[in-house]
Amino acid sequence: MFNDIGALELVTIVVLGILVFGPDKLPKVIQDVTGFIRKVRAFSDSAKHDIRSELGPEFKDFEFEDLNPKTFIRKQLTENEDLKEIRTSFDLRKELNDVSDAVKSSEAGAAPTSAAAAATPAVTGPDLLKKPAAPAPEERSRFDADAT
Repeated sequence: MFNDIGALELVTIVVLGILVFGPDKLPKVIQDVTGFIRKVRAFSDSAKHDIRSELGPEFKDFEFEDLNPKTFIRKQLTENEDLKEIRTSFDLRKELNDVSDAVKSSEAGAAPTSAAAAATPAVTGPDLLKKPAAPAPEERSRFDADAT
């Protein structure tokens, strides 16, 4: 529960406890806090047991940690057989190589070599990725159209 508390934090908590409660009352406060933690754990365990018994036998393997979305998704991705088939049948590197080959072949003017490249339409018209040439001085406007 407190695995991430280091020695410095523990010493700081003890010193603050001594300063706040005093050395006389500190053992009683520690006993009260540990008793409260035990009661909360017992209440939590009995609530979990009641929920499992109310859900019935089909939910006997139900874990409350599965309600965490990250845990739920991780469990579904590792245990679901349909998702395993999809994950093994889909090769991202092959798809990326097909797309890059299609782009390279369309730039070189060669015919597409793969089915993914054949499905991409030929691009006609101005190249939107290239910066347009600057207009002649008499064609320039007196203001910046992008800034207004």
